[in-house]
Amino acid sequence: MPRLDEHLPESLRQVSEHLRLGPDVPSLVVRPISEDREGPIPFLFWMHGRTATKELDPGRYLRLARAGIGSCAIDLPGHGERQEDDGHDLELVLDHIEQAIDEIDDVARDLGRRGFDLHRMAIEGMSMGGMVALARLCRPHGFQAAILEATSGNWSLQKGRQFPTTDAADRLDPMRNLDHWREIPILAVHSRGDEWVDFEGQLGFLDAIRERGLDPESVHMMALEETGAPHEHLGFGRRTNEVKNAEVAFLKRHLRVD
Repeated sequence: MPRLDEHLPESLRQVSEHLRLGPDVPSLVVRPISEDREGPIPFLFWMHGRTATKELDPGRYLRLARAGIGSCAIDLPGHGERQEDDGHDLELVLDHIEQAIDEIDDVARDLGRRGFDLHRMAIEGMSMGGMVALARLCRPHGFQAAILEATSGNWSLQKGRQFPTTDAADRLDPMRNLDHWREIPILAVHSRGDEWVDFEGQLGFLDAIRERGLDPESVHMMALEETGAPHEHLGFGRRTNEVKNAEVAFLKRHLRVD
């Protein structure tokens, strides 16, 4: 078995561990870099995009750890330690999304037993991981904030692009499931030129949230012009540092981290 942490920087290895949480979900768990921290750890539950893995973005976890925020990144079904021969097949994307939605609570409960604060947790996902996050937020939950990167809650515009046209796409589509939406602070980050996930679709979804009479100031879109990232989707290119700093500040504020 290869070492899962062999490509992680040493500073991250010192504060992280690979665990199996909930219903045997491969997870990378990172604790804050602090010697005098007391009490449960505020944290971010993070999910990668299609064809990626939980080890994708060590810099993200280090920024959070230095800011006093823990994190847990999971391998989505069919990815990373759960990779299957057909794991990246578009026909399976919705099955993987639905499975991940059902796993989140069990993983979070395990984190609570390990010293993480279930009253100060946020959720974030990029692309496919963001779709999992949005679908999960359409059910009762305990998250205090959410960050959505290059993703969409309006799946009708993604059929044939991110996943196939099926009844499951309609059944899980966040745009069709806002009855249980609870107001929490949202930071959405998206390139206007994204070639894979429709920018206008996500903008329309955020407008639908605002139209429910929720505080419009609780929903913020960080709309980026050309970033230089591949397909204007895979990361944020030369705007990455700006985006990451904004996300850390957002989490510190809404998870009440001094």
